[in-house]
Amino acid sequence: MPVVAAPAPTPSVPAGADFDALARQDPEIAAVVRDEARREADGLQLIAAENFTSRAVLAALGSPLANKYAEGYPGARHHGGCDVVDGAERIAVDRAKGLFGAEHANVQPHSGSAAVLAAYAALLKPGDALLAMGLPSGGHLTHGSPVNFSGRWFDVVGYGVDAESGLIDYEQVYALARTHRPRAIVVGSISYPRHPDYAAFRAIADDVGAYLLADAAHPIGLVAGGAAPNPVPYADVVCATTHKVLRGPRGGMLLCGGELAERIDRAVFPFTQGGAQMHTIAAKAVAFGEAARPAFTAYAHQVVSNARVLADGLAAEGFVVPTGGTDTHLITVDPSPLGLDGREARARLAAAGVVLDTCALPYGDGRGLRLGTAAVTTQGMGEAEMARVAALFAQALRGERNAATEVRELARRFPPYAG
Repeated sequence: MPVVAAPAPTPSVPAGADFDALARQDPEIAAVVRDEARREADGLQLIAAENFTSRAVLAALGSPLANKYAEGYPGARHHGGCDVVDGAERIAVDRAKGLFGAEHANVQPHSGSAAVLAAYAALLKPGDALLAMGLPSGGHLTHGSPVNFSGRWFDVVGYGVDAESGLIDYEQVYALARTHRPRAIVVGSISYPRHPDYAAFRAIADDVGAYLLADAAHPIGLVAGGAAPNPVPYADVVCATTHKVLRGPRGGMLLCGGELAERIDRAVFPFTQGGAQMHTIAAKAVAFGEAARPAFTAYAHQVVSNARVLADGLAAEGFVVPTGGTDTHLITVDPSPLGLDGREARARLAAAGVVLDTCALPYGDGRGLRLGTAAVTTQGMGEAEMARVAALFAQALRGERNAATEVRELARRFPPYAG
């Protein structure tokens, strides 16, 4: 007997401002917002870089602070009328410093890439040598891609991972550092699922006289929840995003010691950015406050537990899981044992309502899949649901027609914004 899907419920639209006003004023955009709310509620959102913010974060994003132009820093703005919004930035900075144990924080970067750009601007000159994880091993575009400013402005050397274990080859990193004498070494990745050894990178950087820059865009939320090592004591500068596991608004931040504070601030404004987005900074402050609570600590550890169960389940279904698992929210898998490359597998999963990304695999010509458990954990899913998700992966890739229905039914049991 065919399975009949339950009628789709009306999704809750957690707008920061008056959604009814939007619907009256611009029904076309209101329809887009409703459709996106439905898409998020009806599928499994497993993109590793995404999460669901709280209603409080959304409220700050949709607040009157969006109206204020605020070039400069608190107490030294280039526009009048900033006395009130200065308070939001001071709160955000103080909360970020307390959350991560940093002497200085800059919360103005508009994105993670903007934070990395500012860090490079503060520490490097065009033409300097830069050592970072190679893109095939999981490095980011800002770590030396030829289509990115980093690959055009700097002499970038990429380090990789061991062919058998999939883990960072620290002997190779040390050898490359001694050979190329980089001005800075970057530790961080968009698809490396294990904790880096920050102390080892610090020792290598000290040996060759390099700055150590940690791109912690992915693990910084786990750091906030005590579920990952903190790079702040080891790195000269830490670049991060405020979304992903940290569950704040889309944006970036920089953490550093007091001796680099002025250089970092001037690299953000006026060198790489103009006016600060005060509504986003206020939303960052809300997220930092949420991340300091015990509930967030429990959440961060649940994210990791869920990722480990999901990785084990995918391995049992026949996927190859590089490094044998994960320490973080990130999982990378090779679907080739199932007769699929990453792009075809992603398309089949998307048709079933499972949303994720492809990624480079360190060895071989194919692409793998990259997924994360931050969003589904925010929805309230636990280990039992992760075991079910692994089974649904296999069902979708085998082309079973009921996979999409079962994905939808599971997702609807855990609405991102209930009520």
